[in-house]
Amino acid sequence: MRFLIPEQVETERLMLRTFVEEDWKDLFEYYSDPECMKYTAGRALTDWETWRSVATMVGHWQLKNYGPYAMELKESKKVIGPVGLWYPLEWPEPEVKWGLARSAWGKGYAKEAAQAVLQTAKEYLPEFKLMSLISFENTKSVKLAESLGATYEKTIPFRGKDNAAHIYRHKHS
Repeated sequence: MRFLIPEQVETERLMLRTFVEEDWKDLFEYYSDPECMKYTAGRALTDWETWRSVATMVGHWQLKNYGPYAMELKESKKVIGPVGLWYPLEWPEPEVKWGLARSAWGKGYAKEAAQAVLQTAKEYLPEFKLMSLISFENTKSVKLAESLGATYEKTIPFRGKDNAAHIYRHKHS
């Protein structure tokens, strides 16, 4: 295996796979929605910023030998968001991240995908202590983290003196 984790993971309704350049077109629905970006980028992204976000996730795989997956609906082949392992420079430790286009909210896709990522990490990277870094205002992500069995660990300063984020620790780590 080229990477530390499989490049593709299948769930009942989703195919989690490494990104390809064309994925930016589907992901633009997610990245261009101010509500979806409220707690991450803080604003909607442009088409070129969406392309760069995809390139960053591809690069993460190249630099770390693992990374986030494109969350693709099996039925339609549409990519509805990123999910997976994430550990950029400013993060305190490896994270399980997720994000979903608003049209896919409320259908259980993020939980289904995150559970598969946690299981994959447990199998291939058992030494990882995984967390999710969540803005204290992002109640939907807090609820999802808790439904995955994660528990609040602490609040840390993040990206500037006036910003803070909660660390939710996943039990699988």
